Amino acid sequence: MRGNSSGHMYQPELETMPRAQLKKLQLERLSNLLSYAYENVPFYKNQFDDAKISSSDLNHLEDLAKFPFTEKVHLRDAYPFGLFAVPREKLVRIHASSGTTGKSTVVGYTAGDIDTWSNLMARTLACSGVRPGDILHNAFGYGLFTGGLGTHYGATRLGCTVVPISGGDTEKQLLIMQDFGANVLCATPSYALNIAEYADKAGIDMSSIPLRVGFFGAEPWTTKIRDELQTRLGLTATDNYGLSEIMGPGVATECSHAQNGLHGWEDHFLYEIIDPDSGEPLPSGEQGELVITTLTKQALPMVRYRTRDITRLIDEPCTCGRTHVRLEKMTGRCDDMLIIRGVNVFPSQVEANLVGIEGLNPFFRLVVSRDGTLDSLAVEVEAAPGINKNEFENLAKIAQHQIKSMVGVSCSVLIKSPGYIPRVAGKAQRVLDLRNKG
Repeated sequence: MRGNSSGHMYQPELETMPRAQLKKLQLERLSNLLSYAYENVPFYKNQFDDAKISSSDLNHLEDLAKFPFTEKVHLRDAYPFGLFAVPREKLVRIHASSGTTGKSTVVGYTAGDIDTWSNLMARTLACSGVRPGDILHNAFGYGLFTGGLGTHYGATRLGCTVVPISGGDTEKQLLIMQDFGANVLCATPSYALNIAEYADKAGIDMSSIPLRVGFFGAEPWTTKIRDELQTRLGLTATDNYGLSEIMGPGVATECSHAQNGLHGWEDHFLYEIIDPDSGEPLPSGEQGELVITTLTKQALPMVRYRTRDITRLIDEPCTCGRTHVRLEKMTGRCDDMLIIRGVNVFPSQVEANLVGIEGLNPFFRLVVSRDGTLDSLAVEVEAAPGINKNEFENLAKIAQHQIKSMVGVSCSVLIKSPGYIPRVAGKAQRVLDLRNKG
């Protein structure tokens, strides 16, 4: 498969390409991708043959809806290398998920894929406000997860001074940020909040650190969390979206100019929105499940991959001048959604209604248990430092009323002392499900 690399580190003309020209490029690359996947991946050959469809049936981008989906279970069934389109010897990098809910999801990259990824991450970081010469403090986890190394390669390609500190040891993180003069903080939003919390406790004035950009991602977060991060850390917080199966970080990102929807790089990925129940495509602008097809990947092409993430596509031009479609900030995932006594509940909805209540910390988790034949929900949330325990009961009533009024679900709220919710350097664990335990 040819033409996978972006060619140059940074090509602004690709980001402002007229829509007609961009769609023509997508159709050409999509046709090549479908042929490539069919010829090199037995799974796709079987999928297409069973559906009695081939790349010759693709005349318009809309025809992609005729092709079967790829789902995470297919990657797990093919563990470890069954979905690769190149011999294992051609892989220069392998990443994998933690496998906490089953076998790990294994992804791989050719040298060309790494080059493409580096270019796209350089583009992504630049869109988010990062500039060559910035000191970039990279607190995303390094190792089998894609976040740390993906960000590292893009920042290096862009010309930043990268500090590859990874996650954990928050005291050292702050010392290094102070001593080195970090301009950019890369982390999960929950870990960035942890850094801000530690700075408050240690009496560190964050304005003494020349932070300008917060490059955050890897978990859903709300506008209220953005406001808190910007206020407490003194930076512009941008949201970055990615997933290992598609590439890693850099699949879409907010621009620092508008902070209003994530620019999806349509010269490398094709985005669809489907009804998560029926699988049918939804009209432009409607909210549903995001499906992504890779257009330029060599090692692991993905055809109509169901991400399970809930969003909508924004076609209106952005004030920054980029023409690529934008993804609305993710509201959650289909598989993260809880159904509590007939009410659909996303953790991000609860977060949005807890953040901003005076006297509460932005650290919480949902505890789901079974009361007889019915599911019940308890929300554990920390009190802010300095709040007297005598105030806990009243705070719980306020939070309970807010969640009932805005989310529509009845729950108990348990106010905990500061530090009760476990802090992690990676993705925050928002749900503790006790229904199938004990």
